[in-house]
Amino acid sequence: MTVRSGYDVFAVTNSTQQQRTLAGEAPFQQANMTTISDPENTHGHISKQYDHELFDIRSRVLSLGGLVEEQIASAAQSLMEGNVPLAERVIADDYKVNSLEVSIDEECTQILALRQPTARDLRLVVAVIKTITDLERIGDEAKRIARHGIDLASHYPKRNQLTEVEQLARLVRALIRQALDAFARMDVDSALQVAQQDRQVDSVYENIMRQQITYMMEDPRLIPVCLAIMWSSRSLERIGDRACNICEYVIYYVKGKNIRHISLEQVQQDLLGRGRRD
Repeated sequence: MTVRSGYDVFAVTNSTQQQRTLAGEAPFQQANMTTISDPENTHGHISKQYDHELFDIRSRVLSLGGLVEEQIASAAQSLMEGNVPLAERVIADDYKVNSLEVSIDEECTQILALRQPTARDLRLVVAVIKTITDLERIGDEAKRIARHGIDLASHYPKRNQLTEVEQLARLVRALIRQALDAFARMDVDSALQVAQQDRQVDSVYENIMRQQITYMMEDPRLIPVCLAIMWSSRSLERIGDRACNICEYVIYYVKGKNIRHISLEQVQQDLLGRGRRD
């Protein structure tokens, strides 16, 4: 049967889908279609089962990403609207993110133990393990935002206090979607674009911090509201950082280069210079 997710189109057997259902795992989600691809990896393995296992862990990462995206959207909506039932649902659904992350991690461990991957295959498994860790922590940040949304619901913040927070939430959601799209296509250029756009997220976050500090200085009665908004904004900013982490793993898999703790300008210079030499 053909299964469609938010970022990929692929085939699974009925038994595989039944195993997911029995394990309590949500079906692959439907959204816009981006085919999973790896333009630099044109070879297959003698074992087709091995190919399927590697393909499956990438597909499940994107399923996890779709679930995390929903959590972020619902958490942000609950914060903006003071929707307590929606916030409580985000908190309750966090277990789905956790259980899927554990399941993918176990599958990666089995591949490492049984297949002993090398070179690109090993980098793929490492990238998947790191990516699902960041996605699970993004889910935790969404849960924190939902909790702050519950706190704010009883304080009635001023509408202009949430205007930039709403903008920040939109930017972060777009960043996560682009990062997952880069992962689906293993696209280095798209990954670098996400890192560039994260600077806008940082700028909006800093503006929110300054604004809330000003409100607290003018009226100490607003301190509880301002603190909840600041912590929610901090969680959104951290989600943007984790989206950049996912893009670092894409570059690590495709180029075999670990770019952590390196400035964006240096990364662009190194990758462009290597591309010209190749």
